[in-house]
Amino acid sequence: MQTASVAAAYDRWAPVYDLVFGGVFSNGRRQAIVAAENIGGLVLEVGVGTGISLPHYSKRTRLVGIDISEAMLEKARRRADQLKLENVEEIAVGDAEALTYPDNAFDVVVAQYVVTAVPNPEKALDEFVRVVRPGGEIVIATRISANGGLRDTIEKALMPITSRLGWRTEFPWSRYEAWAKRNGQVRLLEQRPLPPLGHFSLVRYRKLQG
Repeated sequence: MQTASVAAAYDRWAPVYDLVFGGVFSNGRRQAIVAAENIGGLVLEVGVGTGISLPHYSKRTRLVGIDISEAMLEKARRRADQLKLENVEEIAVGDAEALTYPDNAFDVVVAQYVVTAVPNPEKALDEFVRVVRPGGEIVIATRISANGGLRDTIEKALMPITSRLGWRTEFPWSRYEAWAKRNGQVRLLEQRPLPPLGHFSLVRYRKLQG
């Protein structure tokens, strides 16, 4: 997976993304928003896409949204304008692996169905940690792949196809565990399954103080 190819894939998805994925991921989006608003303040939503989640945040929550796909962002900007979402402070092109924001800039980073859609997931996770303040949270809705067995074999076999569509099928929980141990700046708060089929999870990390 390359950044340019991921951007191109989601440019193609933009016209139908809400129709295809809106309902499937709605439960995960709602739960991620609830988790983020338990902290509140200034929230960075990485992979904001068409802005489908923006109207569901409280008006008290200040929002910045980024995405790699300009076509997706055009829809997000229209949505924010049409719904008069004055708490949306910025919608901009951005790369999850190279965020342009300073250290400790946000109270919460939300990444919904993003980690498995970037070329270098651990690099993106490191960036989420960098830009969230100590004591803030990283809230991730993500697909968790199998760690062995038949499903693992199938997921790895599908990778060449799904990569062209803009996401990877192979990303087991063990990679999150290895990343968190190496990064050393986060504590896992929660991992709980999300529908459909329990292949998705809501994952929350807190950035440690100091």
